[in-house]
Formats: sequence, C-alpha cells, structure tokens
Amino acid sequence: MERAIDLEIQKLKERILLMGGYVEKAIEEATQALIDREPERFEKVHEYETIINRSHIEVDEACLRLLARQSPLAADLRLIVAVIKINTDLERMGDQAVNISHNGKRYLERPPLKPLIDLPRMSQEVRVMVRAALDAFVKRDSVMAADVLQRDDSVDALKHHIFQELIAYMGKDPTTIEQALNLILIARNLERLGDHATNIAEDVIFAVTGKDVRHGAHNPSRRVAKPSGKAKT
Repeated sequence: MERAIDLEIQKLKERILLMGGYVEKAIEEATQALIDREPERFEKVHEYETIINRSHIEVDEACLRLLARQSPLAADLRLIVAVIKINTDLERMGDQAVNISHNGKRYLERPPLKPLIDLPRMSQEVRVMVRAALDAFVKRDSVMAADVLQRDDSVDALKHHIFQELIAYMGKDPTTIEQALNLILIARNLERLGDHATNIAEDVIFAVTGKDVRHGAHNPSRRVAKPSGKAKT
C-alpha cells in the first residue's frame, strides 16, 4: 500500500528534476552565448537563475513541511536530507552559470583570443554529469551516481589543459592577459559546476546505500565543491 509520504517524496523528486532542467538550460545558454558571440543571450541565463532561486526556496520549504508532518523512516530521512543538499547544489550551479555570463560579457567586449574548443567540451561534459546525477537520483541508482564521480576527472583534465594553454598565451604576449584571464575564470566556473554535480552524485549514493563517500572516504582522489556565491569565480 502506498504511503502518504511516498506521494510527497515523488513530488520532491519532480521539483528537483524540473530545477535541474533549468540548471542545464542556464549552463547551455551561457556557454552558447559565448561561443556564438551573442552577449544578449546572457540575459536568458539570469531569467533561468530567477526560476532556480524560487525553486530553491520552494523545495526547502516542502522538505521542512514533510519533516514536520511525517515521521520518516531511516531510508526516507536519508532521501529527504539528500534532497535538501541537492537543492543547495543546484542553486549554486545557477550562480555559477551567472558567473559564466559575467565573465563571458567581459570576454566578448574584445576580439576573440583563440578558437574555443575545450570550453565547449567542458560545458557539454558538465551538462551530461548534471543529467546523469539527477537520473541516478530519480532511479535510486548508486552505480550510475558512481559513474558521475569518474566523469569529473575528464572535466578537471580539460580545465588543466585550458589553464596551461592560456598561461602560455600570457607568457608570450602580455596584451592577451585580460582576455586569457576571462577564459580562465570561465573554465574555473565550469569546473565548479562539475564539482557540484559530483556532490549530487555523492548525495545519491548516501541516500541509496547509506554510505558517505564525501571527502574521499571511499576514493582518495575525490574532492567536493567549496561553497560558492554569485560574486565568486
């Protein structure tokens, strides 16, 4: 027999999925505006962030009501706690998409420094990670979540390559420093998005198995994202 709490948890999952969809759109729009050199499209990112922020508050309030009105069992409680944490990571991802917009606007004020190759790859990989982490959450699939943790390594590798390439540009020609720094900041924003996606995957593993894999508890190479806000890059 279906419990009342099951219906409420299903509603929470649907809200998280909807919020995640807007996060994906915000990342894609911010990146595509940069690639296509269409700064007016950055405004759409701010619109998505407004929706994400509103959803962040609504999900938190729904979780608190559920905790107050129901008596969750251990598995249900883990899931609700995971939702609260995933909700926070998604909100911070919206902030990082806005940071990409800010840095992208500055970059587009001048002629392009170089063809953008690895940044679009990073963006695509991050969007895949977000989608996979949320799919793992809905399906309660810890194996799928663990795969997201491994994908973060490729995002880190792309960021490292971008950093090395741009540092070389700055070393050869000091006039490229400002534009190179804008691209470095965008790569850093994308890396942070990947970190938040891994946080979500780690929360899924906790909700499903009860194992806490944060801080490399079961994988010394793993790390988590630091708290971030709109002004941070």
